[in-house]
Amino acid sequence: MKTRLALLLACVLPIAAFATERVTITVAHDLDIARQSETITVPWSEISSRMPGALLQRIAVRNWKGESIPYQVTNVAPQSKDPEKKGIAYGDLIFQHDFAAGEKSAVFTVEKIDTVAPVFPTKVFARYVPERLDDFAWENDKVAHRTYGPALGAPAEPGSGKEVLVASGLDVWSKRVDYPIVDRWYNKGHDHYHTDQGEGMDMYQVGPTRGCGGTGIWDGKTLAVGRNYRAWKVIANGPIRAIFELAYDAWDAHGIQVSETKRFTVDAGHQLDRIESTFTVVSGSAATVNAAVGLNKNPADRGQEPKIEVVRDPALGLVAQWIEQKTNDSLGTAVLLPGVGATSAEDDRNLLVVAPATPGQPLRYWAGAAWSRAGEITSKDAWEAYLRDFARRVQSPVRVSIAP
Repeated sequence: MKTRLALLLACVLPIAAFATERVTITVAHDLDIARQSETITVPWSEISSRMPGALLQRIAVRNWKGESIPYQVTNVAPQSKDPEKKGIAYGDLIFQHDFAAGEKSAVFTVEKIDTVAPVFPTKVFARYVPERLDDFAWENDKVAHRTYGPALGAPAEPGSGKEVLVASGLDVWSKRVDYPIVDRWYNKGHDHYHTDQGEGMDMYQVGPTRGCGGTGIWDGKTLAVGRNYRAWKVIANGPIRAIFELAYDAWDAHGIQVSETKRFTVDAGHQLDRIESTFTVVSGSAATVNAAVGLNKNPADRGQEPKIEVVRDPALGLVAQWIEQKTNDSLGTAVLLPGVGATSAEDDRNLLVVAPATPGQPLRYWAGAAWSRAGEITSKDAWEAYLRDFARRVQSPVRVSIAP
């Protein structure tokens, strides 16, 4: 009997020892540079295993000073049901920290609280926009984007005057405020946001190009591209991170039929979004495809007489532009594919970064923009420095440890 009791205690005590009302999270990295708005993700399973019964509305995340900081809990998890209300359907706990230059670690606590946690200001946002011909738009506190849906690509009825554009490129909306503007601008009415009234403006041309981060399949001479997105899905929507997917119907890509799904991860405080493109060969066969990510060569507003400087760094899979416009000030754009063996190319419309992609497996890249009128990145040199630091951060991610 004593032996059986000892075995039972040996099984139970380790679980009880880990149960607590608070956990400590240590985040470390190896770079000397500042890492502003560093996004920290912790699998919720790591939290719930140490704090059984913890719920997203009843926790606080605190920095080393004991100050409560904004957080987000996603529902992206293998377990989609939570009948006993234990929090097992949650995905990740997400929060951010501004690492100063030379600050290589930071400590946080997560604890249960008796009150309801506050609703934190939303810095990211993504939505389908049926009122503007099926646009899909997204933003953070730095920059906004949109892309084009089925209604915009559909033929116009005679006499309707409907706009028609067949394009899978990505648009840029330049912001100079840190609050959400997507709904405000659409509510103003189409084309009203082409004038800066203190919040920003649409000063970017896409047309049939790749815009800022659109994709295609490259055969060494020509770029085969898809049409407007077919379907959308929002997976998470702030306050710190938005995640959504866009699906594209198959198109002819140099003898094979290829479809694509893009997953976007949009974090607060970043000029670039993470995009994961997964290509599927639906007709024909190919072990790999040469995926190309592009920037429109001439994206300036009409009549702006742009001066465009280009930065390339094949080692980082980087192509960037600094576009000085006559009255709209300057806009930086970029795509970044570090660590995938990318090469440079171009066609008559686009600057391209080309990398091999395996069908069914995501190709990860980053794309985004910065407007000088926002007052943070105001020169080509500053834009290039930001991008190189961003690439270093991508290649040297933070490390997260949890105790107890």
